[in-house]
Amino acid sequence: MNRELLMLVDAIAREKSVELEVVFAAVEAALASASKKLQGGEADIRVAIDRDTGDYETFRRWLVVPDSAGLQNPDAEELLSDARDRIGDIEEGDYIEEAIESVTIGRIGAQAAKQVILQKIRDAEREQLLNDFLSRGDKIFVGTVKRLDKGDLIVESGRVEGRLRRSEMIAKENLRTGDRVRAFILEVDTTQRGPQIMLSRSAPGFMIELFRHEVPEIEQGLLEIKSCARDAGSRAKIAVVSYDKRVDPIGTCVGVRGSRVQSIVVDEEKHAMDVVVDEENLAIAIGRGGQNVRLASELTGWRINIMSSEESQEKQANETEAIRKLFVEKLDVDAEVADILISEGFTSLEEVAYVPLNEMLEMESFDEDTVSELRTRAKDALLTMEIVNEERLESVSQDLRDLEGLDADTISKLATGGVHTRDDLADLAVDELTEMTGMGDDAAKALIMKAREHWFTA
Repeated sequence: MNRELLMLVDAIAREKSVELEVVFAAVEAALASASKKLQGGEADIRVAIDRDTGDYETFRRWLVVPDSAGLQNPDAEELLSDARDRIGDIEEGDYIEEAIESVTIGRIGAQAAKQVILQKIRDAEREQLLNDFLSRGDKIFVGTVKRLDKGDLIVESGRVEGRLRRSEMIAKENLRTGDRVRAFILEVDTTQRGPQIMLSRSAPGFMIELFRHEVPEIEQGLLEIKSCARDAGSRAKIAVVSYDKRVDPIGTCVGVRGSRVQSIVVDEEKHAMDVVVDEENLAIAIGRGGQNVRLASELTGWRINIMSSEESQEKQANETEAIRKLFVEKLDVDAEVADILISEGFTSLEEVAYVPLNEMLEMESFDEDTVSELRTRAKDALLTMEIVNEERLESVSQDLRDLEGLDADTISKLATGGVHTRDDLADLAVDELTEMTGMGDDAAKALIMKAREHWFTA
């Protein structure tokens, strides 16, 4: 049997490509687990296998604890005073061991032994994968959303998993299974049974590392990011210092036509940003005749809205009020319920209807029945709005529907704004179209010119 044990250990080590010691430890754990069941209670069992002969011994042991602590587990602990009656020089933290009869592998049961052994091997493989990943020194974790776990996202990169807690996500962000995502490695917690890499997309460090990746001058030591402050998903500020007089810190971080900034902070929907400036600096930020804003907009390719802190607060209040009004009207709830949804990060009916159920159940303010009712009302409201939208689309002429570059959502927005034909669109000014649809200036200008083409070819 002992020779067979050694052959078994060797075969498993080769098959799983793990160290022999890992397999020995797994077999010892399986034998100890079986012995513990025979002893009953919370006995602490240790098994030692001779790596050369395959012989093994089994010991029951007791941890020596201070008298003042008392016995928390009498099956596996002994007070220091009692232990010294048996072994005079024993100390706290030592073990008293007593040899007991060993069980045979046959008595464990092949399936039980196999499960324990395989689990130990999986743990070892997982530890090796984690060590290999961490040895690269990466601070950005790039992977795919694999599944949802208690409101958190499990992100997989190769065979390594990271946990992106809901509290570390960007507000209003709705990541789903299969989405590609980048996140900052916040910490590594090896005591976790699940994914041990803790991720964040809202930490200031994430912004710093993204800039470090996009701006080689930082890696070269010519620039240094001294600090970063973020309102994740809304705005961020970084303080940068240049150690080379020839390198402009701001221009270098912005990049040609804003290429470096755009790769880090992108608003896909509106391609616009709000810049909040103190009242006394408003004139400087805007520039004579709006020159500074215009040049900055041309540089970055973004529509830039300069506003004071009071105007910013007013805008945020208006946006919140619009969402509150939407929830009150479409979900048939009072303002208090709407405010709870807003405080939990919900900004649309789609989120209320389709955010995973277990995420919504984490809200302490709502029970399961309330959550189910809210989801049902949201889905009904979306269906009603879709029907209205279809009717609205029917009012749009075919020549406008056929215009290249228009999708159903944009056509619906145009119809809501009273634009039903290609000529209606062609008559619009750029600012009217951007206000109506939320698209950027360049896209609006191109669309209007496309709508006017038939004027010059007729």
